[in-house]
Amino acid sequence: MQELHFPKFPFRFKNSENKISIFDTIRKKFVVLQPEEWVRQHCVQFLIHEKNYPTSLINVEKELKVNGLKKRYDIVVFNPDGSIHLIVECKAPQISIDQSTFDQIARYNLALNATYLMVTNGMNHYYCQMDFVGERYQFLKDIPDYKTNE
Repeated sequence: MQELHFPKFPFRFKNSENKISIFDTIRKKFVVLQPEEWVRQHCVQFLIHEKNYPTSLINVEKELKVNGLKKRYDIVVFNPDGSIHLIVECKAPQISIDQSTFDQIARYNLALNATYLMVTNGMNHYYCQMDFVGERYQFLKDIPDYKTNE
């Protein structure tokens, strides 16, 4: 797999029936290593090791309904109160991020109401903070580190 614009992380791999799998620490299982999964696993490790988000607050590849349609989000980070802090949309490295990618995550956010959005293809990362009053998002240089409210 190609090198991404993330720090290097120690991943666990398994080769079975000529398919390489990578261990997902959130789902606690090996998943087939596809280009988008490579990006997703880097992003999960980035959130845990660089941004200090607890693994207990991270959810990966779950179904949600948007306007009655079944969709799957890549990564969601919850706040301790159960509200959603961050949604991450991952694309394979060869997929360019364009307006349709932001439209996709914005549609997901209609159902999830996350404070922050992140879109990445592993090479380029975009971060936004929601302005619910103005019904728009504002681009940021980075997403905030996890902070406990103690």
